[in-house]
Amino acid sequence: MKTIASQWGIHLAFTAAISLMILAAMDPGLFSRIPLPDLTALQSFKTMFISIVLEAFPFILLGVLVSSCMQTLIPEQWVRRFVPRNPLLGILFACLLGILFPVCECGLIPVIRRLIAKGMPLYVGVVFILVGPIVNPIVYAATYTAFRTRPEMVYARMGLALAVGLIVGLIVYAFVSKNQLKHSAAVFSIDEHDRDDGHRHNRSKLISMLEHAGSEFIEMGKFLMFGAVATAAIQAFLPRGNLVHLGQGAVMPHIFMMGLAYVLSLCSTSDAFVATSFIGTFSAGSLLTFLVFGPMLDFKSTLMLFSVFKTRFVCLLAVLVAVTVLGGAMAAEHLLPNL
Repeated sequence: MKTIASQWGIHLAFTAAISLMILAAMDPGLFSRIPLPDLTALQSFKTMFISIVLEAFPFILLGVLVSSCMQTLIPEQWVRRFVPRNPLLGILFACLLGILFPVCECGLIPVIRRLIAKGMPLYVGVVFILVGPIVNPIVYAATYTAFRTRPEMVYARMGLALAVGLIVGLIVYAFVSKNQLKHSAAVFSIDEHDRDDGHRHNRSKLISMLEHAGSEFIEMGKFLMFGAVATAAIQAFLPRGNLVHLGQGAVMPHIFMMGLAYVLSLCSTSDAFVATSFIGTFSAGSLLTFLVFGPMLDFKSTLMLFSVFKTRFVCLLAVLVAVTVLGGAMAAEHLLPNL
């Protein structure tokens, strides 16, 4: 089937090329009438794309290396052993883990799945998934570098992330009592135990760490490239008047930036550099919405959550995150005069 499909593709490409040459021969002025993009806008796109990638690249590399070391060298039993039983202390413990352990959301979800299957409370895992990708030191450094002239955005991002994690964690603790994993804990324990034993016997920890770092860097770099292209294209080719119109109002800027963060699916180590390109067009509160909502819930993390948790719980979690981030960012915009 693949051979037939490839042959059809070659035939179609050949037919299209011949047809294009025939049209060009019949009408020599065909290509001259095709509108070309504005060279000024194209140069602006290229400059913005390169600047976003170059600024974000070191932080992605650092985050991937640290994340791989953490995942390979630190045993899950160590984390599970120190989880407090008190719900408030458990939520604070999850926030502390996020501050100490710089792991992105893509690496967190599989790890939290294993920890929940082995006994970690669901609300603690949820808080770690939401808060961890934002409050860790690498993301703090990246955000501070991107907003070096506006440090209040750094503190607002960290504070809102902790507040959202606290609220969502308490709601999950109070109203979600059943097991929300798609598979039983026994299945996860057996599968992961067998897989871990195989890795220990067949591969060294160094090789496992390098493999994890390489695959995660490619995954994060792919989303960074996509986000940089989309952001540079929006800034360069979309008329400034349209962006200014979207940036007006009390709610619309927040909704737009929330949707943009969800679609771009940027890593939390690079999204701050994308957000700075919208300074002057969107309000600081809507940029805060982008910085907090994206790492907590985006397209790629939604797919991963659906693969781990039950559908109804993922939908509930998405609604809780969207409402609390939107309300918190709008409140911060009105309550903090320097924002």
